[in-house]
Amino acid sequence: MLPLLLTSCVPEVQSSETFMSKKKATSRAPRPARKTAARGESEATLQGKVERADRELLKLLHERASCVQALGQLRVSAGRPAFSLASEDERLVQLINQSVGPFSLHACRAVFREVISGCRSLVRQLRIAYLGPLYTYSHLAGIHRFGQSVEYAPVGSIAAVFEEVNRRHSDFGIVPIENSTDGRIADTLDMFTRLPVRICGEVELEIHHTLLGKCPRADVKEVYSRPQALSQCRNWLAKHLPGARTIEVTSTTTAAQLAREKPGAAAIASMEAGVHYGLDVLAERVEDNPGNTTRFAVIGKESAERTGSDRCAMMFQTEHRSGALVDALAVFKRNRLNMTWIESFPIPESKRTYLFFVELEGHESDVRLRRALATLERKTLRLKILGSFPMTAAAG
Repeated sequence: MLPLLLTSCVPEVQSSETFMSKKKATSRAPRPARKTAARGESEATLQGKVERADRELLKLLHERASCVQALGQLRVSAGRPAFSLASEDERLVQLINQSVGPFSLHACRAVFREVISGCRSLVRQLRIAYLGPLYTYSHLAGIHRFGQSVEYAPVGSIAAVFEEVNRRHSDFGIVPIENSTDGRIADTLDMFTRLPVRICGEVELEIHHTLLGKCPRADVKEVYSRPQALSQCRNWLAKHLPGARTIEVTSTTTAAQLAREKPGAAAIASMEAGVHYGLDVLAERVEDNPGNTTRFAVIGKESAERTGSDRCAMMFQTEHRSGALVDALAVFKRNRLNMTWIESFPIPESKRTYLFFVELEGHESDVRLRRALATLERKTLRLKILGSFPMTAAAG
């Protein structure tokens, strides 16, 4: 039971070694003997310990699930939400920080993410909208945040993710908001100006692009992917596939589908998409920036609860006069608020006027931040809080 749980927990961290093992055998250096074996314990004794640990883990999983169910029912009967995503984040971080032993932190995080996801689904199954189809980077970010015991709803555009959440067809949505190579994701910022949804979480995902196809790399004539992915690999493509034509499509997974069907076609997509569509790895980590990271926003109808380690996102418009933006930003300095992100965004159908998207350390319920927002409202033509959410670390 436990080996099945562990292997089903971590599809997004499948390595290229795992993928390529399906294509050819690999040689491995022998591993050093474990300390327990050095004390003279037999293989049968060690196997027995593993099986007893599995049974104990299974017992504890059922015990945890029963407690979560009862806790959720108590909270609902008291008129409170059955669970808090912010509290789940905080508890997971605390657990990982307490981990001591040979089991890696990455594996610990993956296992507990799925345990939390499975228990949560016994109280209420969440529906998560994302830019599909399966195994896009948005899908992988969703799995990293919510686990697999949720209903994933693939849609055809970032705008459709916002619509799903705004109409309450989905509980949450996952949308890319910023990339370390290309900066802001304009489609996402545009939708924040149009619909009243809130940012209630974030996922930072290291993005490693893979060139996938069914033909040898020398035979590739066309490379398909999303515009952002092609942009993040443009130098590699110019150097290694100078004669190939790049073609933009709606998602990296759509690119993988085309690479499977068209002779001479390749895709830039995730390793998981390659596994799903039965493609060969033509080249790994073809992104120009080895630290390529995309930050995804979790959008919902409400901000997350305060955790003490939060960010607050907002957008505002200033008057078109000298020093107006400086006056607005000075409010943050006077209130000792650390600004972590700022982007300008042109207002549609309004020449040379801009909205400014800003993130600050703190929660919108903090006294100092409330005071700053009250002042900022008097200095701007338009001010909208986009939400507060816990800060998270990047995930590989």
